[in-house]
Parts: sequence; structure tokens; C-alpha cells
Amino acid sequence: QVQLVESGGGLVQPGGSLRLSCAASKIIFNIYAMGWYRQAPGKQRELVAAITTGGTTNYADSVKGRFTISRDNAKNTVYLQMNSLKAEDTAVYYCGAQPASTTWDPTAVRYWGQGTQVTVSS
Repeated sequence: QVQLVESGGGLVQPGGSLRLSCAASKIIFNIYAMGWYRQAPGKQRELVAAITTGGTTNYADSVKGRFTISRDNAKNTVYLQMNSLKAEDTAVYYCGAQPASTTWDPTAVRYWGQGTQVTVSS
């Protein structure tokens, strides 16, 4: 069974923090690079952060220095630590698995999680 399950979203005030988790099927986690994408209403789905099986990371300019992606191989889980959150970060955040050789783009994602809502508001 192919499965990606996100958790950790919620409502936070500007400047606050959240940590998102994506628990993946073992076979998926071992083969694919993992990315966090987000989509706000009326917007295109966009890359937030990504990490390869080798640990190389990539971040959108808008979150660089505030967000950190990491992976725990023992738990088959990828995390997104989000600090200094802004209202502009409000979106549904999706975990995606994609072939390591593909570009960091939503069209390259092979498997998607169900998404978790992040709302940043006072």
C-alpha cells in the first residue's frame, strides 16, 4: 500500500512555529526524494522545501532561513519545521514523493499525501 500521511498543521499567530510530519510507506521513503509543497486558494501548488535520499535540501526563497526540512530514516518520516511564520504562509501543505532525478516541481510528484492546513493569523 502506497501511503503518505501528513500531520501537524493548525492555527498559529504570526511569528509562531509549527512542525509538520509526513509518514511514508517504507518502500516509498527508501526510493523517492521527498518534498513539501503548498497551495493557497487561487494559487498554484508550489515547492516549499525538498530533501533527497542523500540528505541534500532545497528551499523556496520565500521560506529560506525560516523553514527546515529533515528526514528520519528509522521512522520513514520527513519533517518540516516552520519558524517565524507569516500570514503569507497560510496554505494547505502537501507531502510529495518524486523520483530523485526529477525537478522540484509539482508535476514531477509521483505520490501525494492528503494535505494538512496551516493557517497563520492573529
